[in-house]
Amino acid sequence: MKGNIDSVLKQVADQEIQFVQLWFTDLLGNLKSIEIPSSGLPNALEQGIGFDGSSIHGFARIDESDMLAIPDLSTFVVLPWDNVGRLICDIRLPGGEPYDGDPRYVLRRALDRASDDDLTMVVGTELEYFYFSSDRKPTGVDVAGYFDLSPPDSASEIRRETVMAIEEMGIPVEAAHHEAAPSQQEIDLRHDTALRTADNLMTCRYAIKEIARRNGVHASFMPKPLTEENGSGMHTHQSLLTDGGRNAFFDPNDSLHLSSLARGYLAGLLYYAPEIIGVCAQWVNSFKRLVPGYEAPVYVTWASRNRSSMIRIPMYQAGKESATRIEFRAPDSACNPYLAFAVMLHAGLKGIDNEMPLPDPTERDVYTMSPDERARAGIEMLPGSLNEAIVAMERSELVRHGLGDHIFEKFIENKRIEWDSYRSHVHEYELKRYLPVL
Repeated sequence: MKGNIDSVLKQVADQEIQFVQLWFTDLLGNLKSIEIPSSGLPNALEQGIGFDGSSIHGFARIDESDMLAIPDLSTFVVLPWDNVGRLICDIRLPGGEPYDGDPRYVLRRALDRASDDDLTMVVGTELEYFYFSSDRKPTGVDVAGYFDLSPPDSASEIRRETVMAIEEMGIPVEAAHHEAAPSQQEIDLRHDTALRTADNLMTCRYAIKEIARRNGVHASFMPKPLTEENGSGMHTHQSLLTDGGRNAFFDPNDSLHLSSLARGYLAGLLYYAPEIIGVCAQWVNSFKRLVPGYEAPVYVTWASRNRSSMIRIPMYQAGKESATRIEFRAPDSACNPYLAFAVMLHAGLKGIDNEMPLPDPTERDVYTMSPDERARAGIEMLPGSLNEAIVAMERSELVRHGLGDHIFEKFIENKRIEWDSYRSHVHEYELKRYLPVL
């Protein structure tokens, strides 16, 4: 530990960094930061920084508010603007024990559960978002479409600058391109261990917004900002590694190259998807994306190639056994990744532990099937609204166990407030449809 502290302090001194930000995440996945002068960094690295947890959404009550932000030394980077350092923190109580309300700790607990079976979760994500001219109205900055390379894609320079900044912070980018909707972008992050990927996602979301701001535009991770266009998802590619670094999902003798462990994990993710979707797509607006016709999953199905399915198995490429994985297409890029990865992992592990049977894949376009055909095939729908997701989540022993009582109850409470606020609000659609005729 001392050597790591010395390494961080040397980098700060060598680059003449004057300020360091200590980041952590609240219940809903919003970044919080304490900025300290570099002169105070040695003490912060040794003892952490105290703060009032009662002022952080979803954290402690006022009578138990003292918290410590403990920097994770492995997360130190220099931000590519303003020459400011950054460390991501774990939250602890004054006695030093982990705080149950810290989303990062929730993911750590899930990873510890996997490590009991000598397994490590590896995750790669496709991060989708929009550029708009301001945060007041969703007015786009281009009219380009999927993979377009043309003058209308005026956001390409901003996207390129963003990728360079992300990579400068040590986060490897697989690819970046224009997505299907006007002004919609995608940056794909290379797979890494789940905790590091969650940290990287929080860093990338911040970098995307900051570089957009510096270029005079607004970057939004709102899942469905435009009515008749695709929304922004976060397709989540996941697999499990053994202690020896072997991909536990790969089986050369299986038709899809999926091991029995992978099939159990997939069965668990399918079975618990309706219960965990309120964590993976946590906003009222998330369920405006999860509707038929806009390339987002609605039905609880899986397939090897069918992109209308909720879970897809990417095609195996010879010699790339490590790339065998499951792609969960329901989450969106505005979720709290620490909580989302945790419940996904718990669902998959439950499927493995209970040897859950895997239903047959659905290689047909599910949206073209009649209700009777879907019923005969045993195809369920995901919850259609935040309220339905809350009901499914509230009944879920898996989600309660995965999140822990504190976050589970605070999360449900927050989502009920959000739903009640939404349903009591009169929307523009209602005024246009009903006011002239009723």
